[in-house]
Amino acid sequence: MKTISQYKKDIKVLMKKVADIDAKCINEDRDPLEVEINLKNELMDTVAEYQNIVVAMERQEKMEDILESSEPVLTKPGPRSGKDMASGIEVREKDKFSSFGAQVSAIMRASLPGGTVDPRLRITAAATGLGETIPSDGGFLIQSDYSAELLEDVFETAILASKPRRIPISGNSNATTINGFDETSRATGSRHGGVQVYWINEADAVTPSKPKFRQVELKLKKVAGLVYLTGEMMDDSSVLESECKSAFTSEMGFALDDVIINGTGAGQPLGILNAGSLVSVAKETGQAAATILPENIMKMRSRLFASSRSNSVWLINQNIEPQLHSMALSVGTGGAPIYLPANGLSGLPYDTLYGRPVIPIEQCATLGTAGDIILGDFERGYILADKGGIKTDMSIHVAFLTDQQCFRFILRIDGQPIRAKELTPKNGGSSSTQSHFIALASRA
Repeated sequence: MKTISQYKKDIKVLMKKVADIDAKCINEDRDPLEVEINLKNELMDTVAEYQNIVVAMERQEKMEDILESSEPVLTKPGPRSGKDMASGIEVREKDKFSSFGAQVSAIMRASLPGGTVDPRLRITAAATGLGETIPSDGGFLIQSDYSAELLEDVFETAILASKPRRIPISGNSNATTINGFDETSRATGSRHGGVQVYWINEADAVTPSKPKFRQVELKLKKVAGLVYLTGEMMDDSSVLESECKSAFTSEMGFALDDVIINGTGAGQPLGILNAGSLVSVAKETGQAAATILPENIMKMRSRLFASSRSNSVWLINQNIEPQLHSMALSVGTGGAPIYLPANGLSGLPYDTLYGRPVIPIEQCATLGTAGDIILGDFERGYILADKGGIKTDMSIHVAFLTDQQCFRFILRIDGQPIRAKELTPKNGGSSSTQSHFIALASRA
């Protein structure tokens, strides 16, 4: 049996079909044909049947409210409603699950042979085109609030994914385009892609100039994860919710951080190490393999946009920390520290390098390899677009012999650095290019 919200949606669809028949007759300036009259009668009969069901279900709900409360039913607030993000259906609070674990348990029961389908579950067609009426052939849509909650948990679990600017893509769209200046040089005549002003005398003609624009297109890519849950876990919805969320969000967060750094852009977001805007700082002459020198750090910082310094962070592979702890800038016969451990001289709860946070992250390359240390401004320099929710499917067949159920989570997302190329400053030339992201070249 369907919910009241679903019956009301079906009634709207049926009435739309009736209205379409009338509109066609009006446009063609004719009376309805016999076959059209018969179809309208069939549609209206179904509408009347559904309406009777809705009236009965609403009457039942009112009676249940009276029995559960001493207050008169007319003074009780009616169930709130809202549009489900995934299906577009108007869904009342009474038609929602109380927790993510409860919904996952309902999906599991519906997928068992001969299992009952909770009317609060909404089915989406399988990619193979199999029938929607067979639960095991299709996937169930996660309730919109849990879908969004899962996505936020992923971003909170990830280290980097929460830092870039995020753009939600809604509706039926699978892409978004952002316009920006096509600026690769700050030389006069090149700023903003070609805008230039002139100092002129009275009555002199003004030389025209115009900007050049580029477009950043983000087209959603799909990343999927599988989580196995045992039959024992499925018997406890609270354990089920905790384990399912923990396993999925941890792995998905790791994958997002990895593509933000190392993504190829082919079927996945474009990472900063593969972007055309990355500035790579060469090693020092005679520098030993697998080392990091103060000169490396100073030159990396000098290539970051000045406006990005206050937002920047250092990303490192944890195995370079011994190099940082011994790093100091020579001053006469003494020296000054560049790297300050947490709770030390900096008085901050995190390590700092030139006053900016140092974040150890597994996705950085090992010591001596390009990408073992990165300086970046993710808030201004990287952009992510996502669909705003996560879709899940469930199967009991994948690991039937070991009494495990398999949940598949799918996230559609894309991202890339905002700039297509590094920027040549007004003074300094091509050897002093700047960017939002700076990496130290290989020291093998």
